[in-house]
Amino acid sequence: MKIELVNLRKEYETIKNELKQAIDNVFERSDFIFGKDLQLFEEEFAKYCGTKYALGVDSGTGALELALRALEIKEGDEVIVPAFTFYATAASVCYVGAKPVFVDVDEKTANIDLNRVEDILKKNKKIKVIIPVHLFGQPVDMASLIKISEKYNVKIIEDAAQSHGARVKLNGGIWHRTGSIGLCGCFSFYPAKNLGCYGDGGIITTNDEGISKKIKLMRDYGRTGKYEHESIGYNKRLDTLQAAILRVKLKYLDERNKKRREIANKYRILLEGLPVRHLEVKDFAEPIYHMFVVRVKKRDQLRDYLAEKNIATGVHYPIPLHLQKAFSFLGYKNGDFPVSEKLAKEVISLPMYPELTEEEIKYVCQTIKEFYK
Repeated sequence: MKIELVNLRKEYETIKNELKQAIDNVFERSDFIFGKDLQLFEEEFAKYCGTKYALGVDSGTGALELALRALEIKEGDEVIVPAFTFYATAASVCYVGAKPVFVDVDEKTANIDLNRVEDILKKNKKIKVIIPVHLFGQPVDMASLIKISEKYNVKIIEDAAQSHGARVKLNGGIWHRTGSIGLCGCFSFYPAKNLGCYGDGGIITTNDEGISKKIKLMRDYGRTGKYEHESIGYNKRLDTLQAAILRVKLKYLDERNKKRREIANKYRILLEGLPVRHLEVKDFAEPIYHMFVVRVKKRDQLRDYLAEKNIATGVHYPIPLHLQKAFSFLGYKNGDFPVSEKLAKEVISLPMYPELTEEEIKYVCQTIKEFYK
């Protein structure tokens, strides 16, 4: 038995006729840039998230950069970013000339530690934005973060690149989709995401009309008409073909996320009693398990053993951001963020996609049990 970490072909097989029809329709119209399917997808995704606007862009990284530019973040400004996340969250801050300020994460959830966020805000008046990352599809405590942001007058941009469809409770117990709570929500449609296209793609959600207008200009060369450019803009558009693919997939997102939650529960039951620590799911969160990540001892040896048994795994992420060579200019050192460093040595991502069978899940768990014997 061979089990992949992610299997995009199995998803494709279930909807390939719809996908082919959607692609054919775009070719028939030949509206490859800012075409009909992009307009419809933006409307549908905004409605799904519960926001007024959604603007398709080139990638999740591009979404973060344009969101920061729309908030006029620039050189001299500083932005709080968790130390344990993907590189793009912090790199986007650098793209606009601002400085990332890393914060350690909560050991139980791997999400940004809000107590440490407040400690920094008490001392640092240059912070203009906080970027919470809903890591692995597990929502951050946004109700608490909103209180902190209002207390210190800083803005929130949600990095929702891994949390398409995840929900979080705000005050009053009302559920909200991630990406609908901060001034902007930034999503990636990288193929392996819960909602992924067949190339690069991203989107920005917002309820702010002014931000929406700025992003519309920036993503398309600052253009107001053919060969008329109001401002310095960029080529950061989501093309119509990818939007057509995403429209098909969006219809199945909730159903597929439900299957991921069911698989996660099966993993938890079958791994019970083993030296495997699960990330905690809080009462305010409904995760969507972009990855199923656990913490283990002898992580690298376990990965090798599983690979011998044809089970693919991943490590998200092996090097915290503050120890990445790319960010060495910030002056951080080993030991500055002990939780992030600890997680980087212990986390392992097990196979996770909706088509995983009961037999495959049992095989993964049985193989882990054999290793620890």
